[in-house]
Amino acid sequence: MPDKATVDRAKKELREGKSPSTAAGGFVREEVEHIREGEHGARSSKQAIAIGLSKARRAGVPLKPPTKEQAPARTRRAAKQDLEVGQQERKPRAPSKKRSQATLGALKREGRQAASKQALSAQAKTAARKRKTASRARK
Repeated sequence: MPDKATVDRAKKELREGKSPSTAAGGFVREEVEHIREGEHGARSSKQAIAIGLSKARRAGVPLKPPTKEQAPARTRRAAKQDLEVGQQERKPRAPSKKRSQATLGALKREGRQAASKQALSAQAKTAARKRKTASRARK
């Protein structure tokens, strides 16, 4: 569950006309902080970002699901469902207690290195390199 302050900040940014990805940034930042504080871990920086984006979608940020080139079908379907819940097009299902505990337990066993400055920097560089080659291919 995201902090109320993060949700309020995102809604304010959307009202100001900022892009959904900007509004979702706060949720990703919050997730990185959770990992750094030791609340839970993550297998990679990508996973930490994905968790933050999922929380943003479910909180009402109109962030489009990734395209076919960006993510596998399962991830796209999950993102689509998260978006529908956030936009009140689908009722949120009460999460199974066993499944929630299992997920949290798995995250707690993961390392904290995914939220380090070096890991996040490497992730940002890789993403930028992918964008650069993709834009070259379109020309």
